[in-house]
Amino acid sequence: MHDGDLIELDITGIAHGGVFVGRHEGRVVFVSDTLPGERVRARLTDTRKKAFWRAEAIEVVDAAPQRRPHVWRSADIGVDPAERVGGAEFGHIDLAHQRALKERVIREAMERVGRLELPVDVRPAGDADHPESVDGTGWRTRVSLHVDDRGRVGAYAARSHHVVETPDFPLATEAVARAAAEVRGGARPGRVDLVQPADGRVRVLPRPEGERSTAAPEVVDEIVGERVFRVDAGGFWQVHRLAASTLTSLVTAELTASVGALDPEAMHLDLYGGVGLFAAALAELGGSSTRVVSVESDPRATEHAGENLAEWVGARAETARVDRYVQNLAAGASERERERLERGVVLLDPPRAGAGRVAVEGIAALSPSAVVYVACDPVALARDLALFAELGYRAERGIRGVDLFPNSHHVEAVTVLRR
Repeated sequence: MHDGDLIELDITGIAHGGVFVGRHEGRVVFVSDTLPGERVRARLTDTRKKAFWRAEAIEVVDAAPQRRPHVWRSADIGVDPAERVGGAEFGHIDLAHQRALKERVIREAMERVGRLELPVDVRPAGDADHPESVDGTGWRTRVSLHVDDRGRVGAYAARSHHVVETPDFPLATEAVARAAAEVRGGARPGRVDLVQPADGRVRVLPRPEGERSTAAPEVVDEIVGERVFRVDAGGFWQVHRLAASTLTSLVTAELTASVGALDPEAMHLDLYGGVGLFAAALAELGGSSTRVVSVESDPRATEHAGENLAEWVGARAETARVDRYVQNLAAGASERERERLERGVVLLDPPRAGAGRVAVEGIAALSPSAVVYVACDPVALARDLALFAELGYRAERGIRGVDLFPNSHHVEAVTVLRR
């Protein structure tokens, strides 16, 4: 068979990355826009490999009971796949079943990649006072629009750089969606970022291709509980309107359940620390004299972290690559520093690729009492947890997932490792 051929597939599984698994004459076929339990008609898109093919679903022959009308019309299976927007790969699936599938993805990644059997659960963002929306829409406080050479503005089609001029943005907050609808003619090729910080006003940040702005970035406030964090409008902050508070609460609860009270005289580390969100959570657990170091490679974020942690006399922020920082610390720590590190907690929130062997070995060499891992990629998490297990650190309480990206395949996870 060849690219472009049509086949029918029974979907039996899910793979990492928002695609699903069927088989055609024994060969694995990865296919989008379906879910386990369905039979679909699909068009082959990549038949180069002997081990597996790729395809795109174009028609549902037998629907699973968990299928619902897609929350984003521009991503519906009825749209030509070439014009079907990406970023909402699970939008056709009941929200509760999305979370069950995300649990399955995390669990299978642990078993297949990490050779670990761990309990996993995935919960919604927010709480009773600040709940997730019923259908998992209206959560994005940050959206990137793309502008092509013809001046078209919109989202990328799935798995491509083709710009689709979609009329709506249901995953965004109402204010961001309105602002997105108004970004039309006149934009230069590249990207336009829309950012809604805690004050509710949407900032429109043009990012023309090949140009770097020389203007000083606007600094905005983000609020978690009663605490204010300063961050560049275009800098990193959690995308979901409830993410920062949800993750702070989850990290605090898991760490308290596993470790109990934090020792304020120990040395605690917040690695890949951004503007200090988790460093502040650690410092609040330990009290006013807590010693905590936030380590971040972005100098602007480090600058803000120093400001955001100023109330704790034992807190500081350093600009460094995490792998080099922990290696140097392990090699050069004094006896007193090493004793404090061994009583301390290391929290890491690495990018999607994970921390990697050098960083993991450096952390383990510090011999902290506990490691808190905040992850945005199940496979990278599984690889790193396998490395930590080799070095004597294991997840006693399993993995707590949180659905910070409803209607997409992405999921965040938190786990505490003990020596």
